[in-house]
Amino acid sequence: MLPVLEIVQRTTDFFAARGIENARLNAELIIAHVLKLKRLDLYLQFDRPLEETELDPMRGLVHRRARREPLQYVLGEAAFGDLTLKVDSRALIPRPETEELVELVLNEFTDEGPFSILDLGTGCGAIALALARQLPKADVTAVDANIDTLSLARENAVLCNLDIRITFIQSDWFSKVDGSFDLIVANPPYLSETEWKSAQPEVRDHEPRMALVAPCEGKAALLQIVNSALGYLKPGAMLALETGTAQHSDLAEASRAAGYSRSESRRDFSGRERFFLAWR
Repeated sequence: MLPVLEIVQRTTDFFAARGIENARLNAELIIAHVLKLKRLDLYLQFDRPLEETELDPMRGLVHRRARREPLQYVLGEAAFGDLTLKVDSRALIPRPETEELVELVLNEFTDEGPFSILDLGTGCGAIALALARQLPKADVTAVDANIDTLSLARENAVLCNLDIRITFIQSDWFSKVDGSFDLIVANPPYLSETEWKSAQPEVRDHEPRMALVAPCEGKAALLQIVNSALGYLKPGAMLALETGTAQHSDLAEASRAAGYSRSESRRDFSGRERFFLAWR
């Protein structure tokens, strides 16, 4: 029987040989997951010999990661703020930039509500769930065009004990949405075809392409939302979008043409123009 440390070292070498970034971290997280330990607790058990019944499920996950399947899909979960969400190939893995979008939105809402919020293209439900958690008086509606993706978002709502707080609707953007909102927020597809082709295998080969790539150099979905959202915003309400980094001039022009009172760009932590805000 091999000890934990030897398995960590062998798995790290196996991952590194296949071009996986942070190979040691990936190895430790997978091994800790199978052993039902926190990663740091693994260090206290480096001398522990592993049984075949423990190694067998570990091998399956290691080979999935070696094929460049995203670590979050392999583990079946991803952290988003203070939430732990179920993730799989039905939806994109939530990114740190999207956490920044949630924080940006929360900073705009200094009062506790009540608010009516629409999350367009909810994916695994990350934005809707985070806002529902932080704004307990908010009425949150989450929509997605894909019924399987929406099913994942519902599963996460149950896991987070927020299922009674969110209304889920299958809708292609606004096609089945009624009413008006204090906030419309979205992280739509915004990669160009060229950007998608140059992405890491974890993204290009495993995450849903329809949730990543949009026509018109990645701007089609963003422009559609900007052009349609005004009629669903209450007076003075805000549209908040996560975007690509070379799209804001077109979005600003579209918002002026659509009749928004003002718009602005916000940068992410890396200094890139990542978020576009517009007010009715």
